[in-house]
Amino acid sequence: MKRRTRRGESVRAHYDATVAVSRDQYDTKALADPAREYPANYFRLRLLLDSFRRKKLRRVFEVGVGEGTPLIALARSGMDVRGLDIAPKMVAASKQNLLTANMDPERVFRGDIRDPKSYAARLKGLPLADGLLAMGVMPHVEDDVAVLKNMGRLVKKGGTVFVEFRNLLFSLFTQNRYTKAFVLDELLCGVAPRLKTIVSADLERRLRTDQPPLRTRLKGSFAPGYDAILSKFHNPFEIPACFHRAGFMDLHFLWYHYHPAMPYLSKRAPRLFRREAIKLEREQSGWRGYFLCSAFVVEAIKR
Repeated sequence: MKRRTRRGESVRAHYDATVAVSRDQYDTKALADPAREYPANYFRLRLLLDSFRRKKLRRVFEVGVGEGTPLIALARSGMDVRGLDIAPKMVAASKQNLLTANMDPERVFRGDIRDPKSYAARLKGLPLADGLLAMGVMPHVEDDVAVLKNMGRLVKKGGTVFVEFRNLLFSLFTQNRYTKAFVLDELLCGVAPRLKTIVSADLERRLRTDQPPLRTRLKGSFAPGYDAILSKFHNPFEIPACFHRAGFMDLHFLWYHYHPAMPYLSKRAPRLFRREAIKLEREQSGWRGYFLCSAFVVEAIKR
C-alpha cells in the first residue's frame, strides 16, 4: 500500500506541474507549426466525439479529466457530463474552465479510480453512465484489471467505455531505446542471460539508444518527469484478455498519434514529417496503427 501511495503522489505531482500546458495538446494552431508539440490529443478527441455521437451516448463520466477540454467538448455536444481526477491542480483548472464555459464546476471533483471510497459519496444516487472515457490513466495504475472493473461499475450494462493506452508495439518501429527494451524484456524474456548480453551489445551498435532523452524532471520544475513516474506501455495483443476479465466485450481499437518515420528523424524534415503525420491520422488499414501509433483507445461494451 505504501508503494502504491508513493506512486500515486508522484503521478499527482507530475500532472499538477503540467496543468499550464495541458490544453496545448488540443490546440489546432499547432498542427501547421512543427516547432510546437504535436497536438495528438486533438485527433484522439475527434475520434471520441465521432464514437460518442454515433452511439448516441447521453450520460458520460470521465476518469482523469485533466484541465477539462474533452469534458467541455462532450457537454457542448449535448451530453450530461461528470468526472474526476487524481491531481488537485488539474481539478481546479477543470472547474475554472467549466465556469468559463458557463457550466457547473461541481461536475468535476478529486478522486482516485483505484480507490472507490474516494468518489463513491459524490456519485451516490446518480444514474450509471452510458459512456466512460479514461485518457492517460492506464499507464499509471498497477493493477489493470482491478481499475477496469472499477470503471465498469460506473457504467450501465450495455454502456461503452473508451480507455487509452500507450502502445508497446510502437517500440518495434522507433529504433531507439524503447526498441532495445522491447527486444530484451519482451521478445527474449526467458532467454539465457549470456545470449541476451550478446544481443544487447549488437543492438547498441544498431539503434539510437540515446533517444528519446530520459524525462526525469519537468523543465523549470522540481516535479518528476514522465519517465520518473509509473508510465507503462501496453501490448495491444494482451489487452482483450484484461477487458474480458473485467467484464467487457466487443472490443474495437482506435489508433492515433501516427508517425511517418522514426521519431528521431523528425528534425531532418520537420514540416514534411508533420504533414505526413497528419495525413496518417486518417489511415484506414486497420493494422498499421499497431506499429506506427504511439497510443490507442480501446472501445468496449460492458456485459
